[in-house]
Parts: sequence; C-alpha cells; structure tokens
Amino acid sequence: MYSYILLLHVLAATIWTGGHLVLATTILPGALKEKSPSDLLRFESGYERVGIPALIIQVITGLWLAHNLMPEIGLWFSFGNPISRLIMVKLILLLLTVLFAIDARLRIIPNLTDRNLISLAYHIIPVTVISVLFVIVGVSFRTGGLF
Repeated sequence: MYSYILLLHVLAATIWTGGHLVLATTILPGALKEKSPSDLLRFESGYERVGIPALIIQVITGLWLAHNLMPEIGLWFSFGNPISRLIMVKLILLLLTVLFAIDARLRIIPNLTDRNLISLAYHIIPVTVISVLFVIVGVSFRTGGLF
C-alpha cells in the first residue's frame, strides 16, 4: 500500500510543480510583457481542473505518508527528530501555499486587469518556489537532503 500512496503523491507533485513551473517560466513572462492577463486567466482556468485535485491528492497522501513514518502526530512538531523537521517544513510550505491561493482566488483573480497584473505575479513566483521546495523536502525524506 505504501508504494501506491507514494506513487500517487509523486504523480500529483509532478502535476502541481510542473504546472507552476510552466506558468512562471512561459505564461507569466508573456503576460507581463504584453500587459495582458488573458493568457494567465486561460491557463489558470484549465490548469485549475487538474492542479487543485493534484494538490488535494498531495495533502491527503502526504498526511498518510507522514502518519506512516511518524504515527504520533504530536511528534510532527518536534525539532528533535530529522523526520519531524521535514514533516514540519512540509506543513509550513502547505500553509504558505494555502494562504497565497486564498488571497489570489478571493482578492486578485476576480479583479485582475492589466493594471494589477503584477500582483498576481507576486503570487505565482512564490508559489512556484514553494512547490519546488516541496519537491526538495520530499526527496530529503529518502536522501537526508538539505533539511
């Protein structure tokens, strides 16, 4: 069961991170250059149908994987264990992602124009960096990595 959950988690991470990398490196620069949110909104509406489910799958499988590695949830918030530090970093990254997403969805996207396009860029870039950090931390569970 563990292998299937991990595979599902990694596949969802490729969708989430890959989508944000495409958005930040191809769609966003063009939209900023043209000062037009239309390509961003078109990408966002299509990507949201696969990106949001991928994020939800990552959260569910990530919690399952964390519980599998460290069944006592209270220990997830302890700095004394390398695994708990990684879990805590992932939870912090998740919180940051959710905060950026809520702000973008409720405040920026409904009012997006060519004049406030940069506000969305200030959300896209950090969420993309956070998604790459999710991958780095995830790999660190196996490699001992950076954290």
